[in-house]
Amino acid sequence: MKAVIMAGGFGTRIQPLTSNVPKPMIPLLNRPIMLHIVELLKSHGITDIVMLLYHQPFMVKNFFRDGSEFGVRITYVTPLQDMGTAGAVKSAEKFLDERFIIISGDLLTNFNLEKVLKFHEEKGAKATITLTSVKDPLQFGVVITDKDKRVIQFLEKPGWGEVISDTINTGIYVLEPEILQYIPAEENFDFSQDLFPLLLEKKEPLFGVVAKGYWRDIGNTDSYREAHYDIFKGRVSLRTDEGKQDLVDKDVRLGADVRLDSSSKLSGMVVIGDNSQIIGNPQIKDSVIGRNSTVEDGVRLTRCVLWDNVYIKRGAKITDSVICNNVRVAQGVVIEEGVVVAENTSIGEDAYIKRDVKIWPRKVIEAGSTVTANLIWGEKWKKSLFEGAMVKGLTNVELTPEFVAKLGCAYGTSLGKGSFVLGARDASLSSRMLKRSFIGGILSAGVNVRDLKMIPLPVVRYKLNTYGEVGGIYFRQSLDDPAVTELVFIDGEGLDFSSSMAKNIERIFFKESFRRAHHMEPGGITELPQVMDFYREGFLRNIDKNLLKKRRLKVVIDFNYAPSAQVLPAFLNELGCEVISLNAYIDEERGAKKAEEKPGGLLQLSKIVKTLEAAAGFWLDPDGEKITLVDNVGKIYEPSELLPLVVLLLLKSGERGSIAVPVSAPSVIEEMAQEKRSAVIRTKSSERAMIEAALSSEVIMIGSMEGQLAFPKFQPAFDGMFALAKIIELVAAADVPLSKVSTEVPKRAFLQERIPCIWEMKGGIMRKMSEDSLDKEAAFIDGIKISFGEDWLLLLPDQNRSFIHLIAEANDLKVAQRLIEEYRVKVEAWKKELQDKQ
Repeated sequence: MKAVIMAGGFGTRIQPLTSNVPKPMIPLLNRPIMLHIVELLKSHGITDIVMLLYHQPFMVKNFFRDGSEFGVRITYVTPLQDMGTAGAVKSAEKFLDERFIIISGDLLTNFNLEKVLKFHEEKGAKATITLTSVKDPLQFGVVITDKDKRVIQFLEKPGWGEVISDTINTGIYVLEPEILQYIPAEENFDFSQDLFPLLLEKKEPLFGVVAKGYWRDIGNTDSYREAHYDIFKGRVSLRTDEGKQDLVDKDVRLGADVRLDSSSKLSGMVVIGDNSQIIGNPQIKDSVIGRNSTVEDGVRLTRCVLWDNVYIKRGAKITDSVICNNVRVAQGVVIEEGVVVAENTSIGEDAYIKRDVKIWPRKVIEAGSTVTANLIWGEKWKKSLFEGAMVKGLTNVELTPEFVAKLGCAYGTSLGKGSFVLGARDASLSSRMLKRSFIGGILSAGVNVRDLKMIPLPVVRYKLNTYGEVGGIYFRQSLDDPAVTELVFIDGEGLDFSSSMAKNIERIFFKESFRRAHHMEPGGITELPQVMDFYREGFLRNIDKNLLKKRRLKVVIDFNYAPSAQVLPAFLNELGCEVISLNAYIDEERGAKKAEEKPGGLLQLSKIVKTLEAAAGFWLDPDGEKITLVDNVGKIYEPSELLPLVVLLLLKSGERGSIAVPVSAPSVIEEMAQEKRSAVIRTKSSERAMIEAALSSEVIMIGSMEGQLAFPKFQPAFDGMFALAKIIELVAAADVPLSKVSTEVPKRAFLQERIPCIWEMKGGIMRKMSEDSLDKEAAFIDGIKISFGEDWLLLLPDQNRSFIHLIAEANDLKVAQRLIEEYRVKVEAWKKELQDKQ
């Protein structure tokens, strides 16, 4: 029996721990993580090991050599290029002539591998995936099996709306050698994304076995610290080189030639490496101290991991942090929870390092400094830069000029040298400041910028949907918090960034693998003064000008002090509309209206519409993408009411085709569409998923549940300005007041509720919901939607916030209320059950 250990990863997510050490060689209890894996294999009788290396392979080889020191035989294979997980195993094919097990070199687990192998044998499997349940399945591949444990579906790193189980792929596989024939040679090929789906297609016996025991993917610094905490609490037991001392109520382990003046203030599990000194009587609890290190009297260490050659001076206090090799911590230093200090760093006296700060290698912290942000980037550490297609943070605190300049350089590096991108912003001064810094970073990577300056976001998307640029970036002030700036990344087709695009930029950013243009080759900045004329031409071409001029409708629009006020009134006047503009001037210092100002603003808009006897009123969000409608009698429409109303107006106008809406939209849309022989396409709730549906030539409209509308004949992206004009055209075509048209929309009760739910429980909740719906009519497009005849309920995890949404629709209001209440009680019960198991 052979084993293959995957040990070639770059360790990008766990930086700065991997600045000078490959991830499998990071110390865990003063021994490389991968050594614990080798010993696990050996304990199950597997001693013939193939190690697949790629990043810094010499460090692995220098430590393990031929493996004889550890009672195993090791063969090294180092592919010439990154070929993916399965592709790397293919490169070792000549050594794999019998059944073999694959395991990652950066896992911490105590699974019984013999049981996994026995399961594989009993099932007659060609491939077996070892599975386990975790709190947060988003970072892993979710695997669905049938009653016989045969794999039937994969969800590789899904969004919350796709999670229907918390059973994930652990990265431990048992394969028969003939499976290697399905892996192409010298190609990038992945197990989860390529090989396993191919085996499903070929109907090969592919099984999944749920293993009992401890398992942790040590993929980031938080997980690294938590792994040690689990060891300290006895949740998993590992071997140490240091000998356990005979002390009452203490688990103290000492290496060779350790100086320990007193153990009276040691508590919990304390491991001290060879030739280290514990001088005086410091207070040390649940901590690991590496080799050749010194801890002086008066120091307090709690849940700390100190690597080799660390010196902690008198009076320092360090809590739940990682201190890497060759770090000097001076007297009186305080280091809060979650801090990582990388190699060869010196921290001066009485410095204060705030929680979660990451300090990259070879830095000097001056005495008395208070470090509140990561030293290298100048902002609070985040596990992930992107939330969907956005990067957002507190202006000048989390999003500083230096941070966005590096982000701009990472973005530029991800693009072809000499290519062009668009840059634009809203009316806020913060957006202008940060955009200028970001553009500097793009130029440094040799990418050119066409600066559109202050302009509505739909105009940017419209230009990208034509030709000439490979992407764009839009800076805007957050409506929810004016102190927050949002950076919206857009691809070359005007769509929000995909997750793969975002991950590529994150990878470049965290590795700092920036492309630096030659001093004669930085990018240039140009302007496109004609872009608004280009947008205007397409805008007017797609609206029935003659009809609107004939009707001469009066409309009231609240522009929210946004750039759209500079262009839209002129467009509508040219179409023959009478426009009454509110808040139609630019105030860069004030910025747009805050979210809490919107209810009052809508009431004011409603009164003005009624007083002036206007055909309609519109609230246009500052970026120009979302609208809120007020009809001729002053009724304010919620998004769940706006969408069916616009669908009805469109169908009454005689347009035919498909209408794309999210799975959470009211079903009355299908009812109306069927009467007019039109189709409805249900999509996921993300903006990109909805817009991708618009790329079909059959789609005539897309609508979200957030007040966003798109008409692909003009552009396949949400555009509040064009949607506003289109609604006016449809009202003119109907020749009936909006208030009367709304009475023709079928009436059904539509209710929504959101339930707080921490991230760690979302996967478990979705698994419980999936199990609960086994005997019901269920759909899994996004979240889990249960149908009860014509009535339905949708359970949908929020992608970016700690909530789960419950949405119900029924013919009777009491039925909808009952569904919401029934599943709210279920979710709360599932939350309690999951919490009790923790």
